[in-house]
Amino acid sequence: MPQAPHKEFSKRLHQAWDYAGFPRGRHRTTRIADHYEVSRESARKWSLGLSRPAIERLNTMAVQMKVNFDWLSTGRGAMEISNAVRETPTKYDSAEEVRLVGLVRKLPRKKQRALIQLLEDT
Repeated sequence: MPQAPHKEFSKRLHQAWDYAGFPRGRHRTTRIADHYEVSRESARKWSLGLSRPAIERLNTMAVQMKVNFDWLSTGRGAMEISNAVRETPTKYDSAEEVRLVGLVRKLPRKKQRALIQLLEDT
């Protein structure tokens, strides 16, 4: 197996995936690939520290996982974003809406599209 030039990055990435609620186990790579619309091979390489996502994708990942971009990309600073407000308090009418949005964001894109279709058909 080739050396892992980005081993420390890979450790941080796994921490961020855990923090964001991506389930551990055999299918994690597939879920990550589906969620970020990349090949399983790309997700596998990130996971093993063999490569890193492009900077734009890495920024998107940090925002979606609600982790500090600097920490994810370089290891500097804290993982969690301190005092960050993601949504304005009036954006959603209830705690259920906030929870629903959070759950939908964790779904792979394909499942998000299927859920949207299901909701539109009712």
